[in-house]
Amino acid sequence: MKLQQLRYIWEVAHHDLNVSATAQVLFTSQPGISKQIRLLEDELGVEIFARSGKHLTRVTPAGEAILKVAGEVLKKVESIKQVAQEFSDENKGSLSIATTHTQARYALPNVIESFIERYPDVSLHMHQGTPMQIAEMAANGTADFAIATEAMEHFHDLVMLPCYRWNRSIIVPRDHELAQKTSLTLEDIGSHPLVTYVFGFTGRSKLDEAFQTHNIQPRTVFTAADADVIKTYVRLGLGVGIVASMAYDPEQDEDLVALDASHLFEASVTKVGLRKGVFLRGYMYRFIEAFAPHLTRDLVDQALQCHNKAEVEALFRQVALPTF
Repeated sequence: MKLQQLRYIWEVAHHDLNVSATAQVLFTSQPGISKQIRLLEDELGVEIFARSGKHLTRVTPAGEAILKVAGEVLKKVESIKQVAQEFSDENKGSLSIATTHTQARYALPNVIESFIERYPDVSLHMHQGTPMQIAEMAANGTADFAIATEAMEHFHDLVMLPCYRWNRSIIVPRDHELAQKTSLTLEDIGSHPLVTYVFGFTGRSKLDEAFQTHNIQPRTVFTAADADVIKTYVRLGLGVGIVASMAYDPEQDEDLVALDASHLFEASVTKVGLRKGVFLRGYMYRFIEAFAPHLTRDLVDQALQCHNKAEVEALFRQVALPTF
């Protein structure tokens, strides 16, 4: 059994069983990959992939189990490389972050600017996607860590570190009737068509929970993953916008009014998701601490040594989170 063979079956499984596409990504030949997969299957005595003629059609039950272990082996190999790089040049390497539009647009710019200035030889890569997609990137090793509010709790291989609390604002044009209200109620908001985040994005679940608790059925007429898009359609008069408060810029959005809604919705918590067993290089610790100052190297290490989610939550129970 060769490490190269494990990499081949892993990549094929994560490229929709397309051997040709995998060969292009790995800069090798399609016949070479197919041969090595066959040799591995012969050695193990089981089929990893089911076939129809020359085409791979699905992963077999045995293949599912083998791929899970192969993924862990490849992650350990990557950790070995990271260890070596840390000792050879602690200020040179790469950092891959998976995050949502809201974090990338509003929470991360200052952190990234300072990080690049401090570590000019670290290649920084940002992957954007849905919360579910970015959590999966962190879980399978595509990204070093994920930063999001939703979905990461579904991935048991991730250790979630709370970063900060945030809440929402109601966004309306300056001449809108809600702009004259001194204190909003859920009934006030629910009486208007709503423009807000797609379900699963940016704390949307807290918004839905609040309306359900008060037996209010809002009429959501437009959803988007991007707060800037939401504000665009609020300007067009499509409805009342509900966005993360951090998404309102008094200068760029001077034609809109942001009305505090923190008394209406439970605060959400943005978290960093780290894969269990991951090796973090020094500059990775420093990026996390720059983003969330309470997440010191010692606290992050303690969290990574926890055995389950309950232990992680207990660790952070006494930590006062900042509010964005």
